[in-house]
Amino acid sequence: MEDDKEKRVQQFLDLNRKENRGRLKIYIGMSAGVGKTYRMLQEAHSLLRNGTNLKIGYVETHGRKETEALIEGLPIIPRREVFYKGKKLDELDVQAILFLHPEVVIVDELAHSNIPGSKNEKRWQDVIDILDAGIDVITAVNIQHIESINKEVKVITGVEVKERVPDKILQLADEVVNIDLTADELITRLKEGKIYDDSKVQQALQNFFQADKILQLRELALKEVAGQVERKVDYQITARQTSFRHERFLACISSNHEIAQRIIRKTARLASYYNSQWFVLYVQTPDEHSDKIPLAAQRHLINNFKNATELGAEVIRKKSDNVAHSIIETTEEKNITTICIGKPHLNLFQIILRTGVFNQLLKTLSKNNVDIIILS
Repeated sequence: MEDDKEKRVQQFLDLNRKENRGRLKIYIGMSAGVGKTYRMLQEAHSLLRNGTNLKIGYVETHGRKETEALIEGLPIIPRREVFYKGKKLDELDVQAILFLHPEVVIVDELAHSNIPGSKNEKRWQDVIDILDAGIDVITAVNIQHIESINKEVKVITGVEVKERVPDKILQLADEVVNIDLTADELITRLKEGKIYDDSKVQQALQNFFQADKILQLRELALKEVAGQVERKVDYQITARQTSFRHERFLACISSNHEIAQRIIRKTARLASYYNSQWFVLYVQTPDEHSDKIPLAAQRHLINNFKNATELGAEVIRKKSDNVAHSIIETTEEKNITTICIGKPHLNLFQIILRTGVFNQLLKTLSKNNVDIIILS
């Protein structure tokens, strides 16, 4: 067992030497308490035994005794102390990591939001800075923090997770590893006090830690990691042997916040699956001029642009009274292969029959072998 661990560590080290950019390894779990941090610390000890210059940048043990025991003997970079609203808080010290420049750094809690005033708003942005400096990062995140499946998680748990990580971080990862437990094993760990202290156990059992919810989150985590492996095979192996059509997606949105948000998330998932470039097109018609839509709608629109950018899209904004023409124009400019739009308010066939411009759009897309996906 120990030999297998050492072998996996050596494989990770071998991967690290191929490029100047640091290598990224992400441990994913279905929930708190599955053992992501524990596994990272086990790997840290193995790397140290292999002579690797490794540092602990940030680890959150949540008071779990088994995890705290593994901290002993590991070199830790002191956290940055920040005063915010009269309280002293600790943050990851990115500058210290860059100055010391270890080969590998452990950075826990990837979805963490930094204290206002920090250089970066999110910890995942700190991780990108560390990677860009040529330092390898091992990190961890729960599946419910992945941006494009946020709505699915809300349906399962009834809670909208505020701290989220864009899918592009998973695409950047050189390794994505799932830490898996059955629902019964996880609940047993909770009851034994290995996840939260006794005062929080009953509340957790009544809310998040229910077998059906855990099972669904487990399915999401397994699918996500399987998808990452499949994409890696396609990208690194199959693509070398077979000539594939390279997908380029275009998400067409309006100022309708909820519909636009849904289109962006679903297109991001498709682009992530195909490891492809993707774009968001917003056509500002005379009816959507800034003086004709409410300020709240304008703020939502800006947030959607920001969200799309974080998910890896290039945002394109055009002013036109002819949406179909703008879509055709953008499709040709960006060599789009697949267009994603929201479900029309009217029956699709009525639109085709009554709207010559829309009919022209479909004919043009068909002629250029461009697919169109109508998202619910």
